[in-house]
Amino acid sequence: MKTVSVVAAIIFRTSPQAVKQVFATQRGYGEYKDWWEFPGGKIETGETPEQCIEREIREELATEVKAEKNLGVVDYDYPNFHLTMHCILCTIVSGELKLLEHEAARWLSKETLRSVDWLPADKLILDKIEEIL
Repeated sequence: MKTVSVVAAIIFRTSPQAVKQVFATQRGYGEYKDWWEFPGGKIETGETPEQCIEREIREELATEVKAEKNLGVVDYDYPNFHLTMHCILCTIVSGELKLLEHEAARWLSKETLRSVDWLPADKLILDKIEEIL
């Protein structure tokens, strides 16, 4: 089975109401269109997960982020491939998270985190994110 290595950006903010939230995006293309995920993408040859997530967020969301910490690695078997996903805690350096590839985006709190249809692999990091929210 083919293995695909990707990174996912875990971006937090505190809302004006002092509620901690995490950023989620809805896929606008492909087999998993309309499912929710943490933004990111495939690691290119010679690239570290940290370099990859900074590049991917710049390309997908026109925003500069700094990779701060690896929150964990998720392994999941989809029907046609094995996914290894590095989940990287990121902070926004500049930009406004402009959607260039995704259909929609939401800031989710601990109470709303499981209210969207997450991709199966992304679901596996939700417990860890709830601990932070």
